[in-house]
Amino acid sequence: MKNLLYILPLSAALALSSCGSPDKKAELESLKKEQSEIKDKIATLEAEMNKSGELKKDAGTYVALTTVETAPFSHLIEVQAKVEGDENVQVSPEMPGTIARTFVKVGDKVSPGTVLAELENSVYMKNLAELQSARDFTNTLYQKQKTLWDQKIGTEIQFLQAKNGLESVDRKIATVKQQLETMRIKSPINGTVDAMDLKAGQAFSPGMPGLRVVNFSKLKIQADVAEAYISKVKKGDFVEVYFPDLKSSVKANITYVGKVIDAINRTFRVEVNIPSNENSLHPNQVAIVRIADYSSKNAIALPMAVVQNTPEGSYLFLADNGTAKKQMVKPGLNYAGKLEILEGVKAGDQVITSGYQNLIDGQKISQQK
Repeated sequence: MKNLLYILPLSAALALSSCGSPDKKAELESLKKEQSEIKDKIATLEAEMNKSGELKKDAGTYVALTTVETAPFSHLIEVQAKVEGDENVQVSPEMPGTIARTFVKVGDKVSPGTVLAELENSVYMKNLAELQSARDFTNTLYQKQKTLWDQKIGTEIQFLQAKNGLESVDRKIATVKQQLETMRIKSPINGTVDAMDLKAGQAFSPGMPGLRVVNFSKLKIQADVAEAYISKVKKGDFVEVYFPDLKSSVKANITYVGKVIDAINRTFRVEVNIPSNENSLHPNQVAIVRIADYSSKNAIALPMAVVQNTPEGSYLFLADNGTAKKQMVKPGLNYAGKLEILEGVKAGDQVITSGYQNLIDGQKISQQK
C-alpha cells in the first residue's frame, strides 16, 4: 500500500492552526465564570452545613500572644578589658649593675623605702673608705689651723685652705654615699611583691622587668572603647564588670574617660575603680566591661525574633479580633535578645510571639492553650 502525502494550501493550514488555539480572552472569561459559580456553590454548602451542624467553625492558626507592657530598657556596650593595680609599679635601679643580694620574695608586704634588692657596690665602698681616711687627716689639719687662727697665729689664707680641704672631702663623701644609695633598690609604694625574678650575679639595668610591687587594695579596670562611642560614654556612667574566669560581676561607675583617640586602633581609654573588698582579683586578669550608653524608663521591648525585616521596612503581627494584623514598626536599639520598638505598637496591644512565621495579614488565628 502506498503512503499518500497531502499538501494543503497555505490559507487552509493557517485556518486549521487558528482552530487549534482558542481565543485567550474568551478562555479567561469562561474560567472566571466557572470560579464564580464554584464560590457560590461553596458558600451555599457551608451555609447549609453550618445550619445543620455538620461543619465545625475554622479555629485558624494557633499562636502565642504577649500583651505589650512598658518597662525599663538599656543598651550596653560590651568591651574586653583587664584588671590593673591603681599602684602597679615595675621597680628597677637608677643605674646599671649586678645583683649582689635580694631581701624579699613574692607575696611579701612592703612599704615605701623598703629595700628589695641591692647591686654590687664594692668599688663604691672602697672609695668611701679612702675618703673617710682622707677626711680624718684633713680634719686634723683643719682643727690645728683653726686653733692657731683663734689665737691670732698664722695667716687667714692657711685657715681658709684647711677649711676648704675639709669641705671638699665631705662633699666627695656625700657623693659616694648617694651613689651607694642608688645601689639599693627600694619600694616606692605600699603594696605586695608581685614579681621577684632577680638572682645574685644577674645584670640589672633601668627599665628592665623582673621586680614588681602592686597595691592590691587599689585595683581598677582599664578598657579601650571604640571612637564611635566617645560622645556617649561619660565619667560617672554606670557599668557592670564581668569576670569570665570567676563567673562573677561587680557594679561600679566610670572614674576616668580619656580625651585622646589612639591613632592606631581608634579607641579611647576608660577606667573603672573596683571596690577594695574584691580580693579575688589580680592584675592583668581578663574582664568584660558593660557600659550603659542608652536607657529608657518606659520602653516597649520585644523579643528580636518577632520583628521581621523586608526592603519595605520592619513589621510584626498583632492579634486583632481573631485575625493576624500585619503592623509596620520602627525598631530602636537591641540588647540581650530584646529590641526596643519606638513606633507602631503601644501598651496593651497583643503581639504574636509564636506561630507568626507563616502568617499573612488577615489570617484567622487562635490562641494556644
